[in-house]
Amino acid sequence: MSPATASDGARRFASGAAALREQQAYVAGQAADARVNVELDTGDMTLNIGPQHPATHGTLRIACRLDGEQVIAAEPLMGYMHRGYEKLCEVRTYPQCTTLINRIDWLGSFANEVPFILAAEQLMGVEAPPRAQWIRTILFELSRIANVSLFLGDMGVQIGALTPVFFAFRDRERVLNQIEEVTGGRFHPNFDRIGGLKDDLPRGWIAETHAVMAKMRGFCDEMEDLLMGNEIFQTRCRGVGVIPSDVALGYGLSGPNLRASGVDWDLRRDANPGLAWDQIDWRVWTHPDGDSFARYWVRMQETREATKIVDQLLDAIPSGPIMAKVPLIIKVPAGEAYVSTENPLGEMGYYVISKGGLGPFRVKIRTPSFSNISIVPWVMRGTYVPDIITILGSLYFILGDIDR
Repeated sequence: MSPATASDGARRFASGAAALREQQAYVAGQAADARVNVELDTGDMTLNIGPQHPATHGTLRIACRLDGEQVIAAEPLMGYMHRGYEKLCEVRTYPQCTTLINRIDWLGSFANEVPFILAAEQLMGVEAPPRAQWIRTILFELSRIANVSLFLGDMGVQIGALTPVFFAFRDRERVLNQIEEVTGGRFHPNFDRIGGLKDDLPRGWIAETHAVMAKMRGFCDEMEDLLMGNEIFQTRCRGVGVIPSDVALGYGLSGPNLRASGVDWDLRRDANPGLAWDQIDWRVWTHPDGDSFARYWVRMQETREATKIVDQLLDAIPSGPIMAKVPLIIKVPAGEAYVSTENPLGEMGYYVISKGGLGPFRVKIRTPSFSNISIVPWVMRGTYVPDIITILGSLYFILGDIDR
């Protein structure tokens, strides 16, 4: 073999070896990419929403088990701020209990006091004068407006719209001003009394309240244009967190959450506990869809309706005393009573047992938030991570109402 032939063979061999190495490097690179891109089964992932999270409306933890971004299971874990209201009431006199119970749903204000006072009056056989009943109903509905109007703005924050909540804080202050003018307190009035009320309405308050109700209807119109009619809001809420009526009833839902599933039930109309709702003309709002949008829509309509209820009550409020004749020292006869009212978040009831002392022997409180959050494990299953916040926001619960 000539030197030229041997040299050509060596060059061909070296070229072939280089090509082979290049091919092997390419195959190895593709295999490495494939290994990186393979979705490994690492098991379920646990995502904790809370206990300190802006979407939980207080110190609550939602332990979510995920498959990718889909929720397999969700468990609400509460009790972080349990304050033992029921046992505290059992070592207080009846008048002292109102300072405790109006803090349970801290946005509910005066409405928290009413069912407890009605239960005590039932045990004593006392009925508040008509004027006191009407003022109670007016303050009750003002508490509803102050509570739910904050939800109407805050629901926007849950899905990324910051402006509506500032509108809500602005206009809610007007309602709190009216409550404060009568009771002296914005959040915790401690104004209801067994047999009536602490004071009568101040001069000029009725005309001022009419003006505030008109402004609150304007606020609802703003929320409807700014938020409820927004395409992004509807996309995030419609068809999300659907609760059928039979499931809602099975889990003990009440209030707007139940009516948003198409159940036409409202304690103000169906079990009036002794206030003035049966003296005026008003409507119970329901929605058939049962989704997050329906829950928002029902609360929007109920806020408007509450302003009309207040206007009617103000126009026809009777004259007369605001207190019945009751002993200076309240001593409730032995017996049992349960009274529930349609509070802003749903049914709030007090089961009071008296043994004839100055304070209740036993108190059991049925709070709406505790029952409303019971649906979380059912409604979260199969949803996606962004929907968790939407659903929690639409259920609208207060942690003081849960960890009572």
